[in-house]
Amino acid sequence: MATQQDAGALTNPFRPVRASLADLLGDEYIEAVCAGRAWLAGEDLDALREEARRPVDFLPAAFIERQHELLGHTGQSVPAAVLTSSPAGKSTDRFNEATKTHVAPLTGFGLFRLAESGRLHLITKSEHYHALLGHSFPGYRLIDRARALGIPNATHNNTRGYITRLLEERLVAAANGTTGADADKLELNRVLNLETGSLAVEAALKMILARFHRIQGDADPPAYEGRIPVVLVLGNENGGLEANYHGTTLLTQTMRGMWASLLDRLQAAGIFEVRAIRPNRLEDVEAAFAECEGGARKIAAFFHEIVMMNYGAVLLERGFLRRTYELCRAHDVPTIVDEIQSCMWSPEFFLFREYGLRPTMAAVGKGFPGGEYPASRILFNASMDGRMPQFAALVTNGQEELAALAYLITMHWAAANADVTRAIGDYYEERLREFAERHADRVKGINGLRHMCGLEFDSLAAAADFAASMVRMGFDISAQTYKVDCPPVVLTKLPLIVTRAAVDFILARMEQAITESAAPRTPRSAHA
Repeated sequence: MATQQDAGALTNPFRPVRASLADLLGDEYIEAVCAGRAWLAGEDLDALREEARRPVDFLPAAFIERQHELLGHTGQSVPAAVLTSSPAGKSTDRFNEATKTHVAPLTGFGLFRLAESGRLHLITKSEHYHALLGHSFPGYRLIDRARALGIPNATHNNTRGYITRLLEERLVAAANGTTGADADKLELNRVLNLETGSLAVEAALKMILARFHRIQGDADPPAYEGRIPVVLVLGNENGGLEANYHGTTLLTQTMRGMWASLLDRLQAAGIFEVRAIRPNRLEDVEAAFAECEGGARKIAAFFHEIVMMNYGAVLLERGFLRRTYELCRAHDVPTIVDEIQSCMWSPEFFLFREYGLRPTMAAVGKGFPGGEYPASRILFNASMDGRMPQFAALVTNGQEELAALAYLITMHWAAANADVTRAIGDYYEERLREFAERHADRVKGINGLRHMCGLEFDSLAAAADFAASMVRMGFDISAQTYKVDCPPVVLTKLPLIVTRAAVDFILARMEQAITESAAPRTPRSAHA
């Protein structure tokens, strides 16, 4: 039974982590960088060495202490920080309709964002799912030091830098739970460095389609040339495609029900098919294999998330995924786990590892660079490598050295604190489940896992009203009101630096919000 925390909860629960650039990147590399910079820029070599070897405290106790001091100020205004004049910008009509400049950031610190309105917001959705360590995480000061040493961010695919290549090795080791030895024998043993999650998933789709079509005229005949590729995706409970989200490129948008007439024509012409699998419905998977695996058609791939943050934070069940993977393996069907949302929110870095899954490919991003850079990756098995020419899936900016350093900093702190963040995430989920039990007349249950949880209400109106109450109190929180057949869920995704004291504060405000939202009133919109 979870209990409210006493004053002891206000201490820093995280293990101290101190590291320098030399600690993360190695002495030989750092010595070469310092010597080269001293010669190139005429700077003092000893001063450069000192900068490179001076450790940074990744999350000082004073930083956490200030977070606790700020909790009670959530939703309050700072008059001196009110921005009275702000540019409208020149975006599209739809972007402008959605833009809320009064909550746009002026400055951020840990769990908090001070907005243009001067109001303090608690980032309970991690700035739309990617500020894993909040704002101004002190460990990222190592990026500034790397920049001061002249380590270039701009490289190219043909000149992938030392840090980028080091990260590739570390990601392969982490994804396989090894030290990286005998990498070619591991399940995920290749990495493509891209810039956004959309491009990472698109690269996976290209590798899939290369088993059916030649990317270039001089390519070898594909294994399934002449057959119709059928892609399996997670769909709505009503059987529609809209539940999944695998990015904003053209074909991945058809996989979630967009460009419907285009998909209809592709399917009618026998070029490309998409089939929806309802969440946790093994009968749908078995029916798909019975109907689409054989003859002119061939199941090309199974794409899935584990926590469906774009569909009410629905959590896929271990048994469902394991049985689906068994069928895929038996029929030579690649499995693609899209962990753009969940990576790094798992204590094992990858949620598929907690599930005991062995995917053919894994798309990662968002949490790894902590919001510092757009930097996603696709990890995959070498069996998918041979048909991909270099220019089939690349982004010049995908090889940025400082973005790779952001990954390494995040991983270093998260590894040291994995059991701490797991315990706090479990505590948050348990407190939410108790909240749902107390308010079972309105809250049907809790979806998701640990820091990534959604509160499912009995109606969309109830969810929207609760979210609106939380927003009025200064919390970034929202109800998914924009999707067809979506559960009435209020979404949260807490940064990993949240403490039990912060969890208690959030739950206390949720109690206030559900009481307030239960009172008769004119419904207001939820906007976070």
